[in-house]
Order: sequence, then structure tokens, then C-alpha cells
Amino acid sequence: MTQKSETTSSPVHRTQTKQQIMIDLLSRKGGASLAELAEATQWQTHTVRGALSGVLKKRLGLKLVSEKVEGRGRVYMLPERNAHAS
Repeated sequence: MTQKSETTSSPVHRTQTKQQIMIDLLSRKGGASLAELAEATQWQTHTVRGALSGVLKKRLGLKLVSEKVEGRGRVYMLPERNAHAS
């Protein structure tokens, strides 16, 4: 007689990646400043800039736009995602 091993069907809970955190912040209305991205990811600002340029723009091919916003500094956003989110 063979025993069947029971498999659990509980969902696997994955923590959100820092890349996804950045994409979520950049996708929201009004985008995100460099300081906001650094705080959310717990990275230094030069690391955030590298991720914006290297991962999001070059590797994932996302189109980033930025503008200076008084009181927030330079704000980055993903316009194609904002168009669908509204």
C-alpha cells in the first residue's frame, strides 16, 4: 500500500520587490520624487537613480518622464500607466 503525500494548497505569500514598489509609486497620480523612492526602497538616492535608468528604462523598456514640482523637487512618473489608472 502506497501512501500519498498531502500537498498544501495554501497560497505562497511573497514580499513585494523593491522594483515593484518603485513601479507602483511611479504609476500613481503625481508620480514620486527621488526622496520618496529612496525612502520606500530604503536605498540611497544614487541607487534609485541607477534603478530608474538601468532597470526600469533600459531592461524593462518603461518610458519615464520627469518634471520639477515646487516643494517636491524632481518628480518621476510612468505616463502610460497613469493613462490607464485614471
